[in-house]
Amino acid sequence: MPIAVEELLTKAINKPARYLGNELGAVHKPWETARVRWVLTYPEIYEVGASNLGHIILYNILNAQPRQLCDRAYLPAPDLAAQLRETKTPLFAVENRRSLRDFDILGFSLSYELGATNILEMLDLAGIPMTWREREQGSWGAEELGSWGAEELGSWGAEELGSNSQFGYPLIFAGGQTATSNPEPYADFFDFIALGDGEELLPEIGLVIEEGKAAGLTREELLLDLAQVPGVYVPRFYDMAEDGSVHPNRPDVPTRILRRVATPIPAYSIGLVPYIETVHDRLKIEVRRGCTRGCRFCQPGMLTRPARDVEPENVVEAIEQGMRATGYNEFSLLSLSCSDYLSLPAVGMEIKNRLKDENISLSLPSQRVDRFDENIANILGGLRQSGLTFAPEAGTQRMRDVVNKGLTNEELLKGVKTACEQGWDKVKLYFMIGLPGETDIDVLGIAETVSWLRQECRISGRKPLNFNITISNFTPKPHTPFQWHSVSTSEFVRKQELLREAFRKTKGVKVNYTDVRISAMEDFVGRGDRRLASVLSRAWELGAGMDSWWESLDRAFAAWEQAIAESDLTWKYRLVDKGEWNVMAGTDTGDRQNRAYDAPLPWDHIDTGIEKNWLIADLQRALEAATVPDCSFEGCSHCGICGTDFGHNIVIDALPIPKFAGHYQPNTEKVQRLRVWFGKLGDMRLVSHLDLVRLFDRAVRRASLPITFSGGYHPGPRIMIANALSLGASSTGEIVEFELTQPMEVEEFKEKLESQLPSEIPVYRVEAVDLTTPAATRLLERGEYTVTIAAVENTAAEQWQDWVEQILAREVIGLEKRTKSGKKQQVNLREWLFELELVEVKEESLPQAAVLRYVGSCRNDGTLLRPEQLVYMLEQLTQQEFQLLNIHRYQLILGEE
Repeated sequence: MPIAVEELLTKAINKPARYLGNELGAVHKPWETARVRWVLTYPEIYEVGASNLGHIILYNILNAQPRQLCDRAYLPAPDLAAQLRETKTPLFAVENRRSLRDFDILGFSLSYELGATNILEMLDLAGIPMTWREREQGSWGAEELGSWGAEELGSWGAEELGSNSQFGYPLIFAGGQTATSNPEPYADFFDFIALGDGEELLPEIGLVIEEGKAAGLTREELLLDLAQVPGVYVPRFYDMAEDGSVHPNRPDVPTRILRRVATPIPAYSIGLVPYIETVHDRLKIEVRRGCTRGCRFCQPGMLTRPARDVEPENVVEAIEQGMRATGYNEFSLLSLSCSDYLSLPAVGMEIKNRLKDENISLSLPSQRVDRFDENIANILGGLRQSGLTFAPEAGTQRMRDVVNKGLTNEELLKGVKTACEQGWDKVKLYFMIGLPGETDIDVLGIAETVSWLRQECRISGRKPLNFNITISNFTPKPHTPFQWHSVSTSEFVRKQELLREAFRKTKGVKVNYTDVRISAMEDFVGRGDRRLASVLSRAWELGAGMDSWWESLDRAFAAWEQAIAESDLTWKYRLVDKGEWNVMAGTDTGDRQNRAYDAPLPWDHIDTGIEKNWLIADLQRALEAATVPDCSFEGCSHCGICGTDFGHNIVIDALPIPKFAGHYQPNTEKVQRLRVWFGKLGDMRLVSHLDLVRLFDRAVRRASLPITFSGGYHPGPRIMIANALSLGASSTGEIVEFELTQPMEVEEFKEKLESQLPSEIPVYRVEAVDLTTPAATRLLERGEYTVTIAAVENTAAEQWQDWVEQILAREVIGLEKRTKSGKKQQVNLREWLFELELVEVKEESLPQAAVLRYVGSCRNDGTLLRPEQLVYMLEQLTQQEFQLLNIHRYQLILGEE
């Protein structure tokens, strides 16, 4: 039988704070009053999904709609997934902790080709049939049940399916770059696909669903209504021809489906502040959407046209408001080509000046090296100088012209040299191999370019500039000029070996290579058609999942190979391995028919706005190494985008750069120390100590408390938690100290701090402490705990009392420990135990348990009697096994000041 979600979220699973759903910025709308209930899911673990900007924006927009509710779900880590299956508990949404089946609509972000297996994993964990045909049947057959089994779920009826029972299962859809570019390999799994930007599209979908529910439409009738919304592709209304092309199977749906375009709204980027550290643990604000640079390998650049700048005033306002609302100490300005946002130096400097005294840093994604100058260096520099990443892509000028990178050797050297002169001692560079027309000279040119840059950027009196190099394998993408090109994975291996040999003797350079197996799978799936659905589902059954994670690669690749073999598509994969054909081969570059440019492609029915003939013409320009200028700043390239459906480029002129007010200087002055007694209750028990430290830091920032900072290269706030509490333990007696640069009234400080803390971290009292006295971390002597311990066999209260008395009567109860250096050390636990008493025996509980209170040593020098060690003492005494069920720390006891 399924169990309550709360019973699964314990310290027994890794990072349980991933699944709490009560982070700052989480929205809890009344379930009963919502007419449309969404779940937005990111099919990766929480650390990846919760920091994705698109996920945050759409979550905020949907929850801003009247009568609509949006919850979230993420791919559970393997430990929780195993428990869900073991207990037959369906995968849940984190805010409402309801089964995903209870919702009306379930949306997945499909941002890379191999992410589909994670989606299938989540559907299986939710007990939702994987294909739209199976969901249409609305019954649980043996094949649809997957890992659940008929006995456990065969009795699910309409009531258990949730409020959307008139449609059977939730509507399942996907969005994101991969779903937009070529949805066909995934078409069998989704009721519909949302193409392009979702800010306007998703609210429109919500209104159609609300009206459809009110009108009592069937599932198919509702999907037919959705198919009329521009940007919604409903695969069931389209069939695949023998040549792989896709055509409508009924006259009342569009022949081609339009990609949606929306203007970015920075205010919706301010949202979730996770308890745990995420991949992008900062505020993220989009400054420009779309890129018109025209790099011929770049799918995002082709799929996001036209370019749209955000008004600088809106960016500045969103950053300032967002930093104060979230408490982050870092923000990032995002765009496909951030340096092409002409007001970047002005916006960055304005924010840096406004927040100069708050130890805030700015990070930028990979930048155009030809636009990197002192102005950008100034907004990135400071005490916490962020990393610097450039993407030359190719090692020779000829190859950079072939891919239309628009970067010369002189511009590359100038940008890297500026970075070196501005204080960076390490730069990250991205290159690709396997590009159309590439020769071994071009491959070796990567190593030569890096060596040349390192030599030219030498500065007297400083260490040579170091480089982190990432070598990626080019994979052709739909809707790009290189979509007709095929790569050879065996050539990737050979070229990687060429580079390894070339870099072998190069000092100060670290080179990372993308695994060829990932590239092969991405290419195989990314340009596939509907025949790949069976491969995807079989690969998932065989263990593929989290395929881009290094520790999963071997298992995933074996699963993919077997799935391909079983599908009779091995011939196609072998072509990927050897290189199907090369557009750079041959001499008759004008013979389009021989190169099958006019042959239908599985994604031709997706209208991205770029004309296919333009892509063909641009491929011909690549053959001649001819470049095309950026139409945001020079003449129109006539790609077909500009018009009523997609709009036009919006480029905002650069603003004057404010005068630089100087880098942050930490205020290390200590004027006042306040000691705070607080609790850690409820869900907050599942927040780790390090995450609690981060939580206090952000609460202090949001409350605008005048915190003192430490000195040094990495100044940190002077927030000192007296002692780390074990994960899963509750407490009503924790102590934390704050050192301030300005004196504050105790009650004012308490009120401001409380207002920014979760309700389950209550503040009990605050006292001013003389700065000359030792900190609580040094004064701490003892801790008082109550622990609930279960015996394997039922035990009378008299027996528990006897055990307590026997422990107290002992003078020595030894334990062998290992020091941090690995040496063995014998300690006497009995010396660390000062008080022990039996509080009660819970005879009605299963298993039977006793509540003990003890006072033990709790010093930060390692002399600490942990609750687990009390259990060890019982086991040594009785030669029985016990289970520690609950820990509560009642108070921390300080020594004399």
